Amino acid sequence: MPRMLDVSDDVRAEIGNEEADRLLAGENAPGNYDCTSCRTQGDSDLERTSTVLFVGDETAVLAFAHATCIPSQVVQVAEEQLQGAVRSITGGAPDLPGAEKFGGSPDQAVLGITSGLVLINGRLHPALVVEPSSPVARPGSGGTTDEFLALVTEQGFRPVTDMNQVPAPLPGWSVLLAMGQLHAVLQPGAAGGSPVSWWQAHQPLQVTDGWRTAANKSSTVLVYTAPAGSIGQQPREDLLRSALERAAARGVLAAAAMPLAGT
Repeated sequence: MPRMLDVSDDVRAEIGNEEADRLLAGENAPGNYDCTSCRTQGDSDLERTSTVLFVGDETAVLAFAHATCIPSQVVQVAEEQLQGAVRSITGGAPDLPGAEKFGGSPDQAVLGITSGLVLINGRLHPALVVEPSSPVARPGSGGTTDEFLALVTEQGFRPVTDMNQVPAPLPGWSVLLAMGQLHAVLQPGAAGGSPVSWWQAHQPLQVTDGWRTAANKSSTVLVYTAPAGSIGQQPREDLLRSALERAAARGVLAAAAMPLAGT
């Protein structure tokens, strides 16, 4: 079965036709890979996969992502950031677009984020699903217990028991969208200061036209959170909804409604 790779014209121009053709023929393409956006596993034999070329001052790194996460593209990065990307690919600190360390420590989990439309009582709502790549211990505890759900509920997210209920607003939080791209989820700053990033994309993430239209219409985004392994990467929005319902039934889903900042 041929691999389902997308190689954009920009990526082809950078790597050359010969290398692009080898990728499309499956010679140099991965089977399984870790998505450079959401950090969950993908399979280029079974699902559309984007080639993403990170280009620095002296070096370049070819990575792969679910086509549902980001399109095939060339990403210009500083050489220092590219070295961070190399460390990520080889198992070091995560430093690729679409991934952000949770808690600021190199050994902390990465928050993967997925956008989608969720149907609630006959109305489509723009939603983000945030899920760490691995269990999250309470900062400074040194423990092995996954405390992610407890940490987000302490920050104001509320447990979800019924997916037919719209989550309650979370004061001071917002979702930053600029020129149709997702930049960050912002939380209140300390002592009433300026908002700070709770999650921030190293490279702005594309959202679908439908998601952006719904977000601009409602000016509100529903943000769902769940511990590592609860939701996973879902190829369709109906499957995403089903995964959210299963997480809610197991008592591991929390959510909040946040105003949209930007367009």
